[in-house]
Amino acid sequence: MKKFGFGRLVALIALIGLVALRIIDPTLMKVSRAQSFDAYQRLKPRVIQTQPVAILDINEDSIRKIGQWPWPRTKLAELVDKLTAAGAVVVGFDIVFAEPDRLSPDKVASDNQALTSEIKQALTSLPSNDRVFANAIKKSRIVLGQTSVRSHGDIDQNSTNELEDMPHAFLGPDPRPFLPNYPAIVENLPMLEESAIGRGVFTVIPDEDGVFRHVPMLFQIDGKLRLSLSAELLRVATGSRAFAVRSDEAGVNAIKVGRLLIATDRTATVWPYFSPTSASRFVSAIDVLEGKVDPNRLRGHLILVGTSAIGLEDFRATPMGSLMAGVEIHAQVIENILSNQMLVRPNYAIAVELLTILVVGLLAIAFVPLLNATWAFVFAAMVVLSYVGGSYYAFANFRLLIDPVFPSVTVVVIFIILATFNYLREERRRREIRSAFGQYVSPDLVSELAESPDGLSLGGETRELSILFSDVRGFTAISENFKENPQGLTELMNEFLTALSNAILKHNGTIDKFMGDAVMAFWNAPVPHEQRARSSCLAALEMLHNVGELNKQKEREWEAIEDQNERGILHHINIGIGINSGDCVVGNMGSELRFDYTCLGDPVNLASRLEGQSKPYGVLIILGQNTAAYVQDEMATLEIDRLRVKGKLEPETVHGLFGDADQLANTEFQELKRLNNSMLNAYREQDWETASALIELMTEQSEIADIDLETYLFMYDTRIIEFRENPPGRDWDGVYVATSK
Repeated sequence: MKKFGFGRLVALIALIGLVALRIIDPTLMKVSRAQSFDAYQRLKPRVIQTQPVAILDINEDSIRKIGQWPWPRTKLAELVDKLTAAGAVVVGFDIVFAEPDRLSPDKVASDNQALTSEIKQALTSLPSNDRVFANAIKKSRIVLGQTSVRSHGDIDQNSTNELEDMPHAFLGPDPRPFLPNYPAIVENLPMLEESAIGRGVFTVIPDEDGVFRHVPMLFQIDGKLRLSLSAELLRVATGSRAFAVRSDEAGVNAIKVGRLLIATDRTATVWPYFSPTSASRFVSAIDVLEGKVDPNRLRGHLILVGTSAIGLEDFRATPMGSLMAGVEIHAQVIENILSNQMLVRPNYAIAVELLTILVVGLLAIAFVPLLNATWAFVFAAMVVLSYVGGSYYAFANFRLLIDPVFPSVTVVVIFIILATFNYLREERRRREIRSAFGQYVSPDLVSELAESPDGLSLGGETRELSILFSDVRGFTAISENFKENPQGLTELMNEFLTALSNAILKHNGTIDKFMGDAVMAFWNAPVPHEQRARSSCLAALEMLHNVGELNKQKEREWEAIEDQNERGILHHINIGIGINSGDCVVGNMGSELRFDYTCLGDPVNLASRLEGQSKPYGVLIILGQNTAAYVQDEMATLEIDRLRVKGKLEPETVHGLFGDADQLANTEFQELKRLNNSMLNAYREQDWETASALIELMTEQSEIADIDLETYLFMYDTRIIEFRENPPGRDWDGVYVATSK
């Protein structure tokens, strides 16, 4: 061994040098690593699962017909109006409007001295193009684009250093030390900024070789936080007023927008998994303006306004090996987020690569001298192929990016050094080494480490939540009628769930999950919400309203079908809602492989049970006693029973919700509430005659107040008849035991 100890020493020095080189990570190494990941994407590009984003394309044809860019802002206002009318969820501009429109009437008047004073006066009396554009923005859901200023020397009058933070929360340590800090951003005209519902930064910075591989999700502008254009579009689309940044001691690991958790690297940057440029993403601006676009093409889509015109030079080099319009990069980021297809370069990737270098290198130093040169090279090839194969497998199946280049080069270098010294050894020694070859570590070690679920965390916190459950009445019968048309059922439920979701999101709720025809939502997490009980009740009332409007729409569509044989059955959807408030555990819950942001606790179970009681009581919205206590002075509620729901020992005083503050102030409702309280008191005191008489008065009063209490009053009438025949006894506490969920 002493004779060949020098070979091991050289290999060890080389291994230490290579590890140090990897830690330094020079530009050439970064580029080679990134280009290997590019090769993976070209070898297996992302398959487009859904296209939630449409690109409103200012293309060559549009410029040829309308004129050179920039267009008059009035033309952009027309575009915004048409996109909104077409059903766009939200529209984002991959453009910044930093200067006033030079084609505004007042600008034309001042720039053309030859005009008569009458014409100039007429022009200056007209609203500016920017004001017309701002008014269109105000009537729509528009996210304006902004761009970062990279150095103080680039700041001009259009940049600002006076920014406010967007509403946000930190789930972990302060992440700002890990975020790049730009001195300023170029904003849009103030009147445009004030009219927009959101603002996002569309800056994307290329790697050292000029290829655009990474997209920041969060920017720090002079210490203030701004979401990227794509993340801001999703925030607005989900109805979220704020976002959250999840971080640990290593840096940022995710951005939470609504219920979307966007995994990022430590600097809040994502690595999109690209698909080839697709014409199906683009809709020509001129086609929209001329009304040539299918009305369903844009409905329900997130719209990005940008350009693919060659003359505007908004093209970027991408991993796909071809140029791509910058706006399409943002569209692909949103597709990645919504389909959960983002590439992941985890924080532990460097550790995996270094561990591979060290483990395989040290094992090689320890054992390769026992092999002859031929087997050493064969072994090196097997290790390299296995590692590269494992790296590609991690990419193809889990979208993990593990560097296949430098660890392979390191392994080859170490094996070559050791094999060279091995070659000098005696043939007998080589045979001894060959006999021990099969005892070494498996080359699958790297891929197993790469697949480790490191970085995920489970857990939650205790918060007082208001929880809402809703369910469709008679859904089984509806499903049976769609037995021959499952697609029709899907479309109906999508419209129905959209109507419910819009109401929940409008009132700052968090949609926990959809369970077939049922919806669960809660308030006060992840962002605190003081008026959680009130907002949940307002959402419930709006849900009923939206379902009613949907039923009317379906009835109109049904009546519009002239051939009665093609009409089928008209379905009116009815829902029941239960709301309860109380302390719950809320957070990321599930398994190590998959988890959801959800809540658990007894108040959740009770809310579900209350929803189930809406049918027998004939009351569409039932509140638990905690929720009712919060809203009884500002919303129209009636106590309806003391109820022991199935699965609980303690009784609950439950209330019905019948309207907002306007209904509460109604004198007819106030009288109905007085009669209801008197009826319940008489019922609990077993004064059956008085209770029955009050029920008759309530029947008349409910008709005057236009509140449907028929099922509720009939139920109490039936109970009283039964109790007259079978009195409950003197020790009766007035609690009714529910026998169904």
